[in-house]
Amino acid sequence: MPREKTVRRDTGSQEVIYDEAHWLLLSQLRQRAIVVMAVLEQTGIGPLIHGSICRGDISERSDVDVYIPRVVPSFSVEFALTQAGYQIIHRELVHSTPFHVIKAHIFLPNNSVVTFPLTNPAPIELDFYQFGGCLTKEDLEKGRRVPGVDKRLILIEPIDAGHIESAVVGNEIVVAKKVGVNLKIVEERVKILMRRDEVGRTGVYLKRPLSPNDTFESLLKHISDRDPVVRRRVQKG
Repeated sequence: MPREKTVRRDTGSQEVIYDEAHWLLLSQLRQRAIVVMAVLEQTGIGPLIHGSICRGDISERSDVDVYIPRVVPSFSVEFALTQAGYQIIHRELVHSTPFHVIKAHIFLPNNSVVTFPLTNPAPIELDFYQFGGCLTKEDLEKGRRVPGVDKRLILIEPIDAGHIESAVVGNEIVVAKKVGVNLKIVEERVKILMRRDEVGRTGVYLKRPLSPNDTFESLLKHISDRDPVVRRRVQKG
């Protein structure tokens, strides 16, 4: 299915009211996230959930995106998940650009994924998750929703009956304040997503699937030994 285009001008705000089926799906997705997050928390890992589940504007295609905001041993994450009965469908190492954090992705059934950094993320990189909406397991359990920006560059602001949508482009300063991030991350995301519309899906510097015998750390070392760009990012921390 083609990706929805970004909204490039302010067309005013629009109220979206959720029906019973929407609330039911949101509850199911949140419960799925809570279970994964609880498994990780039992090992001392403090995960977050980000994206549409936090804002409320979910669909049948929505993923359960769990993020661990610090470097942790990949073995502890995988062991916790498999011990809890999760099947790990796929694992991949991703380096979006030479300047960004290197990340691990663990794909689980039911469109669920656990992501964590393999190198120390900069504060602005953590802001990316806040930009889209970010919550803890306790927040989910309390039914909390937060404002965030979707891939169309639309600000989603929760209300009791659903949410209000408004354009980000032209309102970057206001959006930064509402979602609680530095203005720089808003401007960066606007630039990236609008360019993606112009030239098609932008590539990533590196995306490498893991074999059954690989660990994320061993694969990263193997790559960094041969790739000076990756090696510089690893040495940076």
